[in-house]
Amino acid sequence: MESVVVGEPGMSEGRRGLGRGLSALLGEVDAAPAQAPGEQLGGSREAPIEILKRNPDQPRRTFREEDLEDLSNSIREKGVLQPILVRPSPDTAGEYQIVAGERRWRAAQRAGLKTVPIMVRELDDLAVLEIGIIENVQRADLNVLEEALSYKVLMEKFERTQENIAQTIGKSRSHVANTMRLLALPEEVQSYLVSGELTAGHARAIAAAADPVALAKQIIEGGLSVRETEALARKAPNPGAAGRSKGGRPPRVKDTDTQALEADLSSVLGLDVSIDHRGATGTLTITYATLEQLDDLCNRLTRGI
Repeated sequence: MESVVVGEPGMSEGRRGLGRGLSALLGEVDAAPAQAPGEQLGGSREAPIEILKRNPDQPRRTFREEDLEDLSNSIREKGVLQPILVRPSPDTAGEYQIVAGERRWRAAQRAGLKTVPIMVRELDDLAVLEIGIIENVQRADLNVLEEALSYKVLMEKFERTQENIAQTIGKSRSHVANTMRLLALPEEVQSYLVSGELTAGHARAIAAAADPVALAKQIIEGGLSVRETEALARKAPNPGAAGRSKGGRPPRVKDTDTQALEADLSSVLGLDVSIDHRGATGTLTITYATLEQLDDLCNRLTRGI
């Protein structure tokens, strides 16, 4: 196994600054948002509200009471302005299963509506799940654990890869990987994520700690920022202490932005990438296993020169 080490003077603090300098060589990592799958069968029409049923596999599980109440009040005055996307029920003839728009359906029930506008599409289970994820992720309606569980279902039930999922939702592969890693956190820490007491940034920073529950409580009690949390995690005992570096000092814990950039570059190059970022300078290490990989890397780096 060999490594190519590239010194990178003047590296900026943020991930965007780190990544932009390499984009000309490697191309953009983030995929463009994909269109929702499925063919439209017809325009919108009114349907009795009672023949619409929620999808039990809907990615979104949590609906905030105040949001539903606000939407319900709006619907009482102006009606449902955007049709609810449905498909023919796979279980009951004459009924429809909601694909996108469950929040509108719930609020319309509260508002006392007898009918709602619907748009019918013929969709399979995979397309229904993908549309549900796309809608909720793009609107930031899912909490981070609902998002992670949705990705897990796509991978386990429908055999989608992280790359497939990233292309579908218009995110980077590292975003998908980092989100799914939160599922390994203890249930107590996950509950803090759902309640909003912790952000995904906080959770990623303590995911590798020996006692993430104790750190989570410190973060909440102290109202710590993500950067303060990363500093706290670096000082905390690490479960991988056996792999300490020479001299007995623990290895440096990289911030989440650097880890995410490493994952992005690794995804593009197909090689292991390590970034050692120190203030305004640092090194970029790319590890290759064969001469063919080195040759391909050289071609990428010298393209256009």
